[in-house]
Amino acid sequence: MKANKVLLNQVLRGRSYSTSSAGKDVFIVGAARTPMGGFRGSLASLTAPQLGALVIEAALERSKCPKEAVDEVYMGAVLQGNMGQAPDRQAALFAGLPTSVPCTAVNKVCASGMKSIMMASQSMQLGQNSVMVAGGFESMSNVPYYMARGDTPYGGVGLKDGLVSDGLTDVYNKFHMGNCGENTARKLGISRDEQDEYGIRSYKRAAEAYKNGDIKDELISVEIKGKRGKPSTFVTEDDEFKKVNFDKFKKLGTVFQKEGGTVTAGNASTLSDGAAATVLMTEEAVQKYGAVPMARIVGYADGATEPIDFPIAPRFSTEKLLKQVGMSPADVDLWEINEAFSVVVLANMKLHELDPEKVNIHGGAVSLGHPLGASGTRIVNHLVYALKPGQKGVASICNGGGGASSIMVERL
Repeated sequence: MKANKVLLNQVLRGRSYSTSSAGKDVFIVGAARTPMGGFRGSLASLTAPQLGALVIEAALERSKCPKEAVDEVYMGAVLQGNMGQAPDRQAALFAGLPTSVPCTAVNKVCASGMKSIMMASQSMQLGQNSVMVAGGFESMSNVPYYMARGDTPYGGVGLKDGLVSDGLTDVYNKFHMGNCGENTARKLGISRDEQDEYGIRSYKRAAEAYKNGDIKDELISVEIKGKRGKPSTFVTEDDEFKKVNFDKFKKLGTVFQKEGGTVTAGNASTLSDGAAATVLMTEEAVQKYGAVPMARIVGYADGATEPIDFPIAPRFSTEKLLKQVGMSPADVDLWEINEAFSVVVLANMKLHELDPEKVNIHGGAVSLGHPLGASGTRIVNHLVYALKPGQKGVASICNGGGGASSIMVERL
């Protein structure tokens, strides 16, 4: 037995995927996102892969990374019906990447864009790749309706909304994700007024961030070509944050629970279109291509709980992450917690006793938009831009089915 252990240790020391290889640092060297278009809004004429192509190309340009240097691409995409075959591959090729670059689509519902960054980081830490693009995209405006195959029944056929069915419905309880939010609000004693106040704050923070230029650096301009000889228009800002009416905000009806409900269209995120991407490099690649690192990936973790409790799933991924890096919630400089619903952020702030002044300081999905496949990447990108050099921040995002992902980055 002792001889076997000695032999095993010798073998492990000789492997290229030993602990030293797995400990490689991974750096974010470029980040970009489109503005987020409202449902059937400013970006509805573009497909999700087209949006993805725009941010891949922009992120590579910002990082000054040649397209030929990219080893692999991971892109989050949730509502893939009618996107066409291999939407991840479409985005990469439309962006001008060589046909030799492998591509993979990631679907972890709302956490897809963050999980793509985590999986890319793992690949690079293991020494399998040195330059990767990771991100996500979604066009909720273009998700089709479904008609079941089989015999056509007497009296007509029914259509199912793919957006609601595949993106917004809890399969296990057969109700909308908003009902899960109501359940969390009830269990944790989070009132309608608290959620409304949080939603209002999100809109005000987003407007202030735009005014102060805190969002502009992560954005790209998206050209919408004019029809029938008309000139192109350019989308340069998110659609949603300008649409709010504060006088009516607290008078909106509840959506998912009529009697005693708390979740409204105002304090929930909006259906949106958009894309975001990051360029990741190892230290060796940074030196080779002369890139300037923006941030370092410190750690990441997934967590899960009961599907109905998905709003508090970030608690579990974040606890695992903080244990992994040896930090407490109080040690974190800034937080980005995806605002699927206001109750999600309020619940996780309550569970971790977070300072509201450190959480979503420039607004979030409630006021800016929530394109499912892109949101995980968007909040990581924004965290990178919002942190000051030397600071560390955590981005976390829940996903349908009871899961969540969390990631920590350090601004350089």
